[in-house]
Amino acid sequence: MCGICGIFDLSGRPINRDTLARLNSSIRHRGPDGEGELVDNEIGLGHRRLSIIDVGGGGQPIGNEDGKVQVVFNGEIYNFIELRNELERFGHQFRTKSDTEVIVHAYEQWGTDCVKRFNGMFAFALWDARQRKLLLARDHLGIKPMYYVTIGNQLLFASEIKSLLQHPACPREVDLDALAELFTFRYVPSPKTLFQRIMKLPPAHFMVVSRAGQRIERFWDWVPRPQNGRKESELIEEYQELLEDAVRLQMRSDVPVGLFLSSGIDSGVLLAIMSKFANRPVQAFTIGFEGGEKTNEVDDARVLARKFGADHHFRMLAPEDYVKYYERYMWDLEEPVGNETAAAFYFVARIASERVKVVLTGQGADEPWAGYDRYKGVKLSALYNRMPRMVTNGVATLVARMPGRMERLKRGAISLGEQDMLTRFTKVYSFFSAEMKARLYRGDLKERFNADAYGTRQALNRLQKDVAHLDPLTQMLYIDTRANLPDDLLMVADKTSMANSLESRVPFLDYRLVEFVESLPPKLKLNGLNGKYLHKQAVEKWLPREVVRRKKKGFANPIEDWFRVRMKPFVEDCLLGSDSFTRRYFDVNYIKKMLELDRTGKEQYRRHIYLLVSLELWHRRFLQN
Repeated sequence: MCGICGIFDLSGRPINRDTLARLNSSIRHRGPDGEGELVDNEIGLGHRRLSIIDVGGGGQPIGNEDGKVQVVFNGEIYNFIELRNELERFGHQFRTKSDTEVIVHAYEQWGTDCVKRFNGMFAFALWDARQRKLLLARDHLGIKPMYYVTIGNQLLFASEIKSLLQHPACPREVDLDALAELFTFRYVPSPKTLFQRIMKLPPAHFMVVSRAGQRIERFWDWVPRPQNGRKESELIEEYQELLEDAVRLQMRSDVPVGLFLSSGIDSGVLLAIMSKFANRPVQAFTIGFEGGEKTNEVDDARVLARKFGADHHFRMLAPEDYVKYYERYMWDLEEPVGNETAAAFYFVARIASERVKVVLTGQGADEPWAGYDRYKGVKLSALYNRMPRMVTNGVATLVARMPGRMERLKRGAISLGEQDMLTRFTKVYSFFSAEMKARLYRGDLKERFNADAYGTRQALNRLQKDVAHLDPLTQMLYIDTRANLPDDLLMVADKTSMANSLESRVPFLDYRLVEFVESLPPKLKLNGLNGKYLHKQAVEKWLPREVVRRKKKGFANPIEDWFRVRMKPFVEDCLLGSDSFTRRYFDVNYIKKMLELDRTGKEQYRRHIYLLVSLELWHRRFLQN
């Protein structure tokens, strides 16, 4: 895993080497082991290296035999050995043993279709000097980021937004449409970012740029095609083989590979499989929280580690750790999210980076396998919608007005009776209800909201229309795997791990696994109200039944209590200060009311407050003069 950046002048003028150097220097944390640059008149490529495969010989940029094709690459091509063997049979000659060099030869052999042959996590920029064109590509599920912006006649791209901001003319303004989407989905869906004009290349897409213009194409157009009639035992065996192979491939590394270990089945089964392939004890890492004893996972994780002979390392976090980290939190993340566990990833990555350069994580199993409670609500909506409209509307209104800390229940009740599928999903995702937004928003943001209270739903339209012919559960799983995952959870994992010069890999998002899971009938994912049904059956091959059936704790933390008491001055400084960003777009009196209701236990606004605080920290870091 590394960091990449570059400048392409579409008018053909030479690029500024000093500007390229600044872009590259700003992402040094992504690759402290080395740096490289290539300048060829109108193109400049920059690279920061974290040495993992071919430690001594894999420096970048890397070119083909005559140097006319050059690439800078962030990520890993897990099937590079198989591809290299195939390319050598075609006559290609390799100078290194790195996975990066496979990209240039694959491009020579198959053109832009090369991306369809890669099994990995990747974001790369490839310069074709003969045709004077640039190819940017991002992996199937958006595990690795790729940002870009057009400034005059120049296209700039990078692994992180802060790199683009090194250009003196790069815009630093809020995109109001993106801000509205943030307060609906808790993240900004691709291709937007919260910065006006700074964009994300969507997952499973590539961009070709030349002086003639640019085009963006989707290279992975897989749509779920549920297969019925196969025996569960056959499906379980096939899934087990695929999962084991994904872990085997993602353990390819010339440096030790560790694991983020919780008490749950996803990281637990990775530990079991890793232990089979590892030639030394797996280094496993866990964090816990002071005051969070009911949800802490350290003790259970320690038991799992002991069972599989792993070396277990952990750290307990206090509110003071969070306050101190918040000084740089948004510098790392760059995009605020309504994900109160986001900061915690930084700390587990930090303790891991003291011992390893690479970790596997259990992310990516919940979305395809229906592991969240919201999927139960979507399934129930089919039954709910058969009831008379008068009854369903009455129930939704009654539940929404009930006092007490029932944020998820209220959100679910509001969404269940919605007939339009995309609007229903939008209501499920948004913990800021339409009524809350009407009271919170002010100025231009409120005007846009008044024009269409659920207009932000269009941000997910491009994905929902792919699966509009399928059942509601399958639709939501498909959307979440391609939007919520890359633009929230995977983005957080990438930024917080790379802030610690650590590579994180996600075996559950091997695209072969995702295609397999999405080919299953919905009942094998959510059986009754039992989520991850077949997944749980399969992992009993490796884990004790009591571990598989144990209630999920998630990445829980006591941030709710911390915000109300020990971090109260910090929260109030962020949201109620006279110079706070919140005053520009939000009603401060309503924010005061939210804080009061949350602290007295009358409402549950933990996530709302966390998102508002994150937005304020983002503004202070990037926009405040």
